[in-house]
Amino acid sequence: MSFEAWSIFALFWLVFVTTPGPNAVNCISNGMSLGFGRAMIGVLAILTQATLFLLLSALGVTALLAAFPTGFFVAKLIGAGFLMYLGIRGWRQANRPIPVIKRPARHVYLHALAVATINPKSVAGYLAAFSQFVQPGVPMQEQMLVIMPTALLLTTLSYTGFTLLGVGMGKAAMATVFNVWIRRALAICFIIYGVLLGASSTPQLESAS
Repeated sequence: MSFEAWSIFALFWLVFVTTPGPNAVNCISNGMSLGFGRAMIGVLAILTQATLFLLLSALGVTALLAAFPTGFFVAKLIGAGFLMYLGIRGWRQANRPIPVIKRPARHVYLHALAVATINPKSVAGYLAAFSQFVQPGVPMQEQMLVIMPTALLLTTLSYTGFTLLGVGMGKAAMATVFNVWIRRALAICFIIYGVLLGASSTPQLESAS
């Protein structure tokens, strides 16, 4: 991969992971309620999902999934329902004190992994990355040695930043009325993402010219 191609890919991925979405909202929420150290378990889960999706994209599995609209549609509805459930639950619990009992690390990890994985719109992002930036005629292994470190580093920096934002918001607003509205705003974001996901179209593969 040339430096120019890498630069374009890095810019694309930077926009991809810094545009606020369910992962970002979950990181902010974790930062507010768990503190930085434990909330970073959620970032680890996002990196797990990113690594898996990158490998699957390299193998062409995400393209295969996008090629079957029915399967994608079912996965999209499940993902949309899950996000809306998180939003409704978050709204109902927003005026309750944050529990002092810490959530087990496994729960934090699995919850973040679920949020990262069930959003089929991410399939479109990974598919776009590989359809636009992978160079034909160049061994995939060589390109993955550039693509994966770049993608995972930018993903780490982005969601660590969202987590730190949540930590700062939690310290500033903890035990205040403002905290309730922050938590409700995050809950509304989950609901909106669920609605948008349910209304989104299935990504289409470009036919070879």
